Amino acid sequence: MELVRVGQAFFMIRDNRMYDEASNSRFQCRALNINEDLGQIKYIFSDKTGTLTENKMEFQCASIGGKDYSNAKDSNEDGQTALAACNTIVPLTVDTPDPAVKLIDYQGESPDEQALVYAAAAYGYMLIERTSGHIVIDIQGERQRFDVLGLHEFDSDRKRMSVILGCPDKTVKVFVKGADTSMFSVIDRSLNLNMLKATEDHLHAYSSKGLRTLVVGMRELSPSEFEQWHSSYESASTALMGRAALLRKVASNIEHHLSLLGASGIEDKLQQGVPEAIESLRKAGINVWVLTGDKQETAVSIGYSSKLLTSTMTQIVINNNSKDSCRKSLQDALLVCKKLSTDSVATSGGSGNRANQVALIIDGTSLVYILDTDLEEQLFDLSSKCNVVLCCRVAPLQKAGIVALIKNRTDDMTLAIGDGANDVSMIQMADVGIGISGQEGRQAVMASDFAMGQFRFLVPLLLVHGHWNYQRMSYMILYNFYRNAVFVLVLFWYVLFTSFTLTTAITDWSSVLYSVIYTSVPTIVIGVLDKDLSRTSLLKHPQLYGAGQRQESYNGKLFWVTMLDTLWQSIAAFFVPLLAYWGSDIDGSSLGDLWTLAAVIMVNIHLAMDVIRWYRITHAAIWGSIVATFVCVMVIDVLPFLPGYWAFFHIAGTGLFWLCLLGITIGALVPRFVVKVFIQYCRPDDIQIAREAEKFRNSRDPQDAQIEMNQILDPPRT
Repeated sequence: MELVRVGQAFFMIRDNRMYDEASNSRFQCRALNINEDLGQIKYIFSDKTGTLTENKMEFQCASIGGKDYSNAKDSNEDGQTALAACNTIVPLTVDTPDPAVKLIDYQGESPDEQALVYAAAAYGYMLIERTSGHIVIDIQGERQRFDVLGLHEFDSDRKRMSVILGCPDKTVKVFVKGADTSMFSVIDRSLNLNMLKATEDHLHAYSSKGLRTLVVGMRELSPSEFEQWHSSYESASTALMGRAALLRKVASNIEHHLSLLGASGIEDKLQQGVPEAIESLRKAGINVWVLTGDKQETAVSIGYSSKLLTSTMTQIVINNNSKDSCRKSLQDALLVCKKLSTDSVATSGGSGNRANQVALIIDGTSLVYILDTDLEEQLFDLSSKCNVVLCCRVAPLQKAGIVALIKNRTDDMTLAIGDGANDVSMIQMADVGIGISGQEGRQAVMASDFAMGQFRFLVPLLLVHGHWNYQRMSYMILYNFYRNAVFVLVLFWYVLFTSFTLTTAITDWSSVLYSVIYTSVPTIVIGVLDKDLSRTSLLKHPQLYGAGQRQESYNGKLFWVTMLDTLWQSIAAFFVPLLAYWGSDIDGSSLGDLWTLAAVIMVNIHLAMDVIRWYRITHAAIWGSIVATFVCVMVIDVLPFLPGYWAFFHIAGTGLFWLCLLGITIGALVPRFVVKVFIQYCRPDDIQIAREAEKFRNSRDPQDAQIEMNQILDPPRT
């Protein structure tokens, strides 16, 4: 089975449809034991920035001093100084063909910071030099040096960063930028209420356009404040234990009572093919959840543009600041879902079609009071009744908590996909983790099971390769049980018939080679190459993916039916030769060779009956294994030092031997053939219907062929 998984991984890696030219990266298979899980995914948990979007930021607009400076120059020096200085960007000088002309390229970990620094440079505040102790900013043609006295980097708890600068006028200022939810809590609201209200309105307008927003603030430090901060900063920086927590505490002590400078809006465009990919995944019966740290308005706007949300959906919004209010909101939302479900059933005449689709939008603050509490069960019930779930302003651990909410309460397969370090916990929590090779490093890739360059590659990965792998592995597991059980049952009937004597009719070499040579190669070839449907059909009809979600190819019923079939075939293989040679002078070793050959021919023709796509290597593997068995049996029987010397040639010289082989094969496989024909023509499933449609594509226009798929309905939850 591991060889089969390696072969499947090879073809996934070499699939040019999952090759990203922009990053020159191919699909990576970092885990070889879950290929078949890709065909059973029910929930996808996706990050937004860098996963659904390109993570290539472009500055669009700014609000400075309460005024909207979209597409206009700004005259606020502190505001532009904050954009140029409050970051970890490193400016690099780039030579040009003209020796007198130099260009500056800004390098940094965050695309947001790059976009803001480029915007500041466009407004005449150009960062041209950075060292560990100072920065140089060209302000309208005049170079000014700022001493970097301290830097508090961004973290997911504070959701902001700050820099303490010694300015040319000998003052010391702290510049802070971060998410609006974290910044407005440290802004001094008594300074300018009108500007604060105007900035909030601008932020709402920016986020409604799908822009990423940041708020910038500043405060001048007195000498005593600076000395107190500097002492605490030095102590925290040199601490051997708990350094990160101490630095966070120092940062929180300095980041308060800030003067609001303004806000910015940055555009992060959707990746190519994201709306189409989400639409295909939802048609396949997969629930797509988006977990993002952005503002609610930004997340909703991206939801509409990516076709995750539609105008016909009923939106349930939960934004609360206490456990009691969260409890009431969840109860009200459950009542709304119940009413919509009742109305839908009444409208559709009891057919069960859910006409009223529901989208749940919940923020990170509400999740603080819900996750890991008694409200989790209500959130699970609510989310199970929703078609779309959109979580905004969530922290990394909350992302993992959302995945665990579903994973721990259902048997459904979950998949998490992200591109940054803040997605690692979510990726590791899900059954299948996928990392995007993006702009935010390789932490997500290193923690994932699979890696790829674009979100849209999920469609061929799941709907094509996932479907193929699930079908192949499901059949391979059942077939391996069958082919081994047949041979063991033949030995069992012999032992039972001979009253448990210590003799054996089948040589030890044949027993070993049965699983090593006689039947193993066809299993591997079919497990790697066989395809029940073409790529075109699987992409055209995403509903076909539901076979894996419903476990149609491997379940308890199929297993026991296979075992009954195995029992019958073993009886035919053992008793037909026994009765045919009853009373003859054929010894046990000769019968043993006949049983071995009959079992090998039987299991290989059984496999041939189920092969969908025939290749040259498939023919060579199946028929070659039968020929190899004859050769090995003859070689074993010509060696005088092995038991059963010349047994094969003794029995093969009679016509009854070949008649027995034919009779065993027909008698053992006819019942299976009859059942397959009955099911295919009387009770076909979606895959069989689609396969029949493929057969007629050469004789008619494929656009004229219409295939009616079974509707994918979630089972009602009580």
